[in-house]
Amino acid sequence: MVLSSTVGRFVGRPSGRLLAGLALSTAGLLLLAADEPRVPAAGQDQPQAQAPRAATPAVLLRVPLPLVGTADTQIIGATKHALEKMEAGGERPILVLDFDSPLKHTGVGSDFERALKLARHLSSREASAAKTVAFIPQALKGHAVLVAMACEEIIMAPDAQIGEAGIDEPAEETVDPTILSGYREIANRRRTIPAEVALGMLDKSVEVLKVETELSTEFVLASKLDELKKKHTVQSSKVLKRPGQLALFTGREGRELGFVKYLAADRDALAKALSLPPAALEEDPSLVGQWNPVRIALKGPIGGSVVSRLERTFEDQVNQEANFVCLSIDSPGGSLVDSMNLASFLADRDPATVRTVAYVPSEARSDAALAALACDQLVMHADAVLGGEGAGNFSREDVELARETLRDLMSKKGRSWSLAAAVIDPQLRVFRYTHRPDGRADYFCEAEWQSQADPAAWERGEEITRPGSALQLSGQRAHELGLARHVVSDFAGFKQQYGIEEELVVAEPTWADYLIDALAAPAVAWLLLLIGGAALYAELQAPGIGVGGFVAGVCFLLYFWSKHLDGTAGWLEILLFAGGVCCILLELFVLPGAAIFGLGGGLLVIASLVLASQTFVLPHNAYQFNQLQNSLLGLIGTGIGVVIAAMLMRRFLPHTPFFSHVMLEPPSDAELEDLAHRESLVDFEHLLGHRGNAATQLTPSGKARFGNELVDVIADGEVIDRGTQVVVVAVQGNRVLVRSDSGHV
Repeated sequence: MVLSSTVGRFVGRPSGRLLAGLALSTAGLLLLAADEPRVPAAGQDQPQAQAPRAATPAVLLRVPLPLVGTADTQIIGATKHALEKMEAGGERPILVLDFDSPLKHTGVGSDFERALKLARHLSSREASAAKTVAFIPQALKGHAVLVAMACEEIIMAPDAQIGEAGIDEPAEETVDPTILSGYREIANRRRTIPAEVALGMLDKSVEVLKVETELSTEFVLASKLDELKKKHTVQSSKVLKRPGQLALFTGREGRELGFVKYLAADRDALAKALSLPPAALEEDPSLVGQWNPVRIALKGPIGGSVVSRLERTFEDQVNQEANFVCLSIDSPGGSLVDSMNLASFLADRDPATVRTVAYVPSEARSDAALAALACDQLVMHADAVLGGEGAGNFSREDVELARETLRDLMSKKGRSWSLAAAVIDPQLRVFRYTHRPDGRADYFCEAEWQSQADPAAWERGEEITRPGSALQLSGQRAHELGLARHVVSDFAGFKQQYGIEEELVVAEPTWADYLIDALAAPAVAWLLLLIGGAALYAELQAPGIGVGGFVAGVCFLLYFWSKHLDGTAGWLEILLFAGGVCCILLELFVLPGAAIFGLGGGLLVIASLVLASQTFVLPHNAYQFNQLQNSLLGLIGTGIGVVIAAMLMRRFLPHTPFFSHVMLEPPSDAELEDLAHRESLVDFEHLLGHRGNAATQLTPSGKARFGNELVDVIADGEVIDRGTQVVVVAVQGNRVLVRSDSGHV
């Protein structure tokens, strides 16, 4: 300071310039000598390497615009809470005030008293414990400008604007002296924006000049220019703001004028300007109060009904003032479209209102990973699975569309989108890139690397993906790549990371969801089929329709209802099952002996039960083959169980007091011998040569009517349509052989 003052006094004269040059040369030599590394003497210990510098604590607060109501009190309380939470000692913490309004409010309409109260707090000794930074990514006008002036530094987007602080003041009146005094007070406290420039933003009547003197650049009101000339030599002057208008500056202009410290278009660039990791600048809703946490479960395959139910539950909890939502995910994916809808829903949440954290203890495979990555943060168990193969099959068109959507979603979170897209796109290749100037690492595909501001500054390293396979990561690997914020061993560790002491309320919409989850569990689902199959067998052994038919109908209804709501069964599976049952009944009661209906109906029933337990038709990856194997094993086990149950019912139920009327006792050996004897005495010789009509289609067996007598007949080597006239050509006991009577109609 002494050296610069001395140089300033002599710089205007020739002798002064000479002395100044000598002084500067001497100072330069002294500085070089001071900076020269010292070589330790022989035997002297080498200096120990310094420990890595701890990360600078930082907090970001969203300033609600316009400043009305209790906005000032809310932010003041949040800043105090933030300073208490940030670690004491070490690096001076950073407190960022973000003037980015989700509704694009610019601050017009802000109350002056509210703004002044907040500005005084930010420029106070208490708040000076942290470095305060105003981040302006869009326009900031009205008295909200006063709050930005109270910060130590201002960082703006290049095209953002600041100014027109007096836009809410009456145009025909002079500015209230109290308001003028408040702006001068804050400007002189912080000197972030010169007081004269601040007054130019507030008062239309003044003219502001930028003046170059022999010592420095000065900002003065036109009315004060003569006073400045008496003290300094004015070398040049430029009009910054003319009378009749309010001063308004872009970020670039503010940077040139010196009151904007850095230019940053988004939070990622803001973090780089402050030498912070991007994750350090995430909003914390608990700073304006305590956490009000809730836990929402996303379990099983993802489908439209599952997503709709989860979104309704989410909205209900937020309406009940929840500000921390733990989305517990245990899903193999299933529907890319529905997963993208859920990811968009989660990404659109304002993090200043509610913090969303995905918790993955087991798996979030394939498209389910998109929902996890759309949350504000991700917490996983070390061996949990993120991405890779899952329950869904996606067309190339769907994947390309999802990639475009992911670009927008990840930009909202200030993250690169390549890793997120790689979990569903097996053709995407992602590499580790290192930023040469500062050593930062990030992960890009070719397209995202080319979109960087300076692609040449990034050096490509190892490939993260495997060609031909969707990216699958463990929790530990996801943490190493920066996708997962924390790795924990249990849910208690999750709560510890966020300082949650109480038990999280598990949000479930209704009791029906518990019932659906229970019924859709594989063991319960197969048990329903076993009971339904056994009851159906009992019904077929009893006359009429009774208890067995009712129980079977209820079991099959519950099975498909739970699978439909769980997202694995649709109308296709239900129609296949109904069609298969109809074919079997047709074979049993209408067309006995027509094996095609019995065989086809059985295959339809089996196909419907297998498809109802999975989200795909044909398997295309290892995960789906494993699911198909489990479905088939479960169905085989159920079939064996039905056979065993049928044998037990056939043996014991007819002898019990209650079920003896439900299920008939099978005939004894003596009764079967008597029945065979009586059937052998049946004689249809009188029908030989008689003509009648086929009552059913003969394929080859069926029924034919001869007068008033309905007889079981067999066609002689041909299929005979119903209604065709037939003639009896042979009779062998109770076996009647007929042929189409082609000579008659």
